[in-house]
Amino acid sequence: MRLDIDNLSFSYDGARPVVDGLTLRYESPEALCILGANGTGKSTLLQCVIGAFKPTGGEVRVDGKPVGAYSARDLARCMAYIPQTHVPAFEYPVIDVVTMGRTSLIGRFSTPSAADRDSALEKLDFLGIAHLRDKPYTQISGGERQLVMIASALAQEPDVLVLDEPTAHLDFGNQYRFVKLVEQLCAQGVGVIMTTHFPDHALELGGTTAVMDGGRIEHIGPAREVVTAENLHDLYGIEVNVERVGRRLVCVPGSLEG
Repeated sequence: MRLDIDNLSFSYDGARPVVDGLTLRYESPEALCILGANGTGKSTLLQCVIGAFKPTGGEVRVDGKPVGAYSARDLARCMAYIPQTHVPAFEYPVIDVVTMGRTSLIGRFSTPSAADRDSALEKLDFLGIAHLRDKPYTQISGGERQLVMIASALAQEPDVLVLDEPTAHLDFGNQYRFVKLVEQLCAQGVGVIMTTHFPDHALELGGTTAVMDGGRIEHIGPAREVVTAENLHDLYGIEVNVERVGRRLVCVPGSLEG
């Protein structure tokens, strides 16, 4: 899937733009990490990408076609979106929540088949959470819910996952597993566009990283060229050292001297 964003602007109040003349190119199955401080427009950008918000200026195109020209069903076959948080309304079993991800692949007047449920269980097993299959979605932890939503998105069989701070509710171990999952998905041909507050994750993935500030893309390129001490200082307002630990680059706030 190819995503073209040209001179995109969006405002909630018709005055102050949250996204301001932003231009970006993306093609799956690459991993694209978008870094930015709170309030810089990252989540709003993703809402424009998935067609939930109508731009006040510019255009978003998916495979050369304006995102607004897609039906929800057809767009779901291109992209699967996972928000920062998901508040459950009903006590559906986890397996049913994941099976709902198959909706765009099932006939309009059909019900999920055994094959659809098998596919849902396969995604749960792939993420290592098959043991949750019969638990009510309302009774699992926030981190487990995030993994269940990823499983549901994978059941959708999209070209690209669009993830808004997907590791925000994950513990240290599951953050590591998630990064490895993204690497595996990209290797299998599934693209990932994700916002994150963890520049270490961008370095670990090693794909393209974009730095968003003031509603615009200020820097974009290979992670090791973009995630630098200078750029992180400008972005977060603190001193950051990018240091090598073994074969990895990691970000360490403050000075390592003394």
